Amino acid sequence: MLGLKLKTDPRWVKNAVEQNIEEILTDHAYCEQKAASHAISLIIQFPEYAELVDAMADLAMEEMSHFKMVHNLIRQRGYKLGWEQKDPYVGDLMKFVQKVPDRKVRMIDKLLFAAMIEARSCERFKVLSDHLEDKELAKFYYDLMASEARHYTTFLKLAKLYLEPDKVETRWQEWLSHEAEVISRYGQDKAIHG
Repeated sequence: MLGLKLKTDPRWVKNAVEQNIEEILTDHAYCEQKAASHAISLIIQFPEYAELVDAMADLAMEEMSHFKMVHNLIRQRGYKLGWEQKDPYVGDLMKFVQKVPDRKVRMIDKLLFAAMIEARSCERFKVLSDHLEDKELAKFYYDLMASEARHYTTFLKLAKLYLEPDKVETRWQEWLSHEAEVISRYGQDKAIHG
């Protein structure tokens, strides 16, 4: 369903995640906060698109509720929310967003950028739910996986609402190819997209 061209090696869970649960949870919390911030930024940048504004307002609230869930889990485990770290994967993806004068083209690309991150997050949550030895944490990621999939489809549907679906699909295929090249450089770090 996600169409990702390169799957996460399950060894990422053993080699990076299970040894660094506190760091992974902190990174995940900030991923949720950044997703909420991105939704809000889309509202600010493109307020004339009513369906986008409605969808992003809902999504921002849901992402912040996920932040709270992750933060609660951090506290339940006796950890503390650490400092936010840069997300090089997201930075590499952002470079692919078209910087053109046409506002609609920029909006579509920002929607596809967000869809790409949600798709990869969904895939990573699936890998975590399948391979974590910690069953409580595995279930936590399994439960969040459906939300990520829904967010991914929301962004794609919005893009297709504002641009011809075949043009969106063509650009989406370009995004998938770019993301495969980007993600090939990751998979060893103690981060959700690392």
